[in-house]
Amino acid sequence: MWPSRTFEPGKGLRRVIRSFLSVVGSRVRRVGDLDGEGALVQAKALVKRFGEFEAVRGIDVEVRRGEAFGFLGPNGAGKSSTMRMIACVSPRSEGELKVLGLDPEVAGPRIRARLGVVPQQDNLDVELTVRQNLHIYGRYFGLSRAEARRKAVELMEFAQLGDRADDEVEPLSGGMKRRLTIARSLVNDPELLLLDEPTTGLDPQARHLLWDRLFRLKAAGTTLIVTTHYMDEAEQLCDRLVVMDNGRIAAEGSPAELIARYSTREVVELRFAVGEQESAAPRVEGLAERVEVLPDRILLYAMDGEAALEQAHARGLRPLSSLVRRSSLEDVFLRLTGRTLVE
Repeated sequence: MWPSRTFEPGKGLRRVIRSFLSVVGSRVRRVGDLDGEGALVQAKALVKRFGEFEAVRGIDVEVRRGEAFGFLGPNGAGKSSTMRMIACVSPRSEGELKVLGLDPEVAGPRIRARLGVVPQQDNLDVELTVRQNLHIYGRYFGLSRAEARRKAVELMEFAQLGDRADDEVEPLSGGMKRRLTIARSLVNDPELLLLDEPTTGLDPQARHLLWDRLFRLKAAGTTLIVTTHYMDEAEQLCDRLVVMDNGRIAAEGSPAELIARYSTREVVELRFAVGEQESAAPRVEGLAERVEVLPDRILLYAMDGEAALEQAHARGLRPLSSLVRRSSLEDVFLRLTGRTLVE
């Protein structure tokens, strides 16, 4: 979990931010540290320890300008620990890390001035209005009162919150609060936007609306780094991703590449009545390229799912329900780790 006030600077940090922005200009895109095609994040053998516990175990990561990059994995995989190091709020224990071409250990304030961060838990000022949350945050980043007001209007329109501008945050729905948190993270026109589990706890409609906002940001050229344990979210949002487990990277590539590399085109899910699955498991051997027996279902991995299902019926198997679907990133994770993504 991110600290509740990670990006609500105190007086000292405000002075650092304002001093930095006064030098480079609060409205100028800073690209002098990188070439146009350079990587915005480069990590080599990156390690994070908490006492004797090693949360991140020597990972290599490169995030390119303009892409949406994902960290996919279950809770405790090391995703948030990695994000906190990238966000310059948690020092690395070992390895190399460059963010926007700079070393977080010596240029943390400069980097943070160019980042947008959406933490796992919304840390909005719930007693203030939507407009006030955006306006005050803009002032933290050195915007003039007039510019902060203009930016607040622009971001409320982007987040579809214009009609709630003067409402206090507390009674807003979870989806509205999440959109406001994302809008607030954009007040400084960040080059790199970090989103830690951005849609956890949201209903499907709110999730899809949030995805739409993120697609718009990516289309406008903002680089996104997303952590998630939702397979569909990773497939929808990410150009490339890494699958993390126990602090290590198990695989890397685009969603399509990972599915093609580690799974079949289709999967047949068979669900049996209580007590029948144990006897059914031996009878599905040989029906598919790979068979996984889970506590609640049997998975048949095949290029032609309908043909595999017909063969199962021909063997006298009568599941309570059956489903033929395309392979997903959860199937990739199951292949790589021997367990499902969410247990």
